[in-house]
Amino acid sequence: MCLAIPGKIKSIEHRFNGLVRMAKVEFGGIVKEASLEMIPLAKEGDYVLVHVGVAISIVDEEEAKKSFEYLAEIGEIDELIEHTQI
Repeated sequence: MCLAIPGKIKSIEHRFNGLVRMAKVEFGGIVKEASLEMIPLAKEGDYVLVHVGVAISIVDEEEAKKSFEYLAEIGEIDELIEHTQI
């Protein structure tokens, strides 16, 4: 099963002569990189859903936290973060 994981954008940088926006996104204390190409209006501090290294939508903070808590409750978040490319 593939899931999108909520995380908070900590920083954004431009790569390849400014053509690609990449973000450092925090997932429960773990920071991974994600492309922002599908959501060009995303900014630092926004919460996004990330699927296989690509941020696919902006979500509000409350929704992101609820989703993250649910995944933690069912024991899926650690496995998802450790064994998959978010």
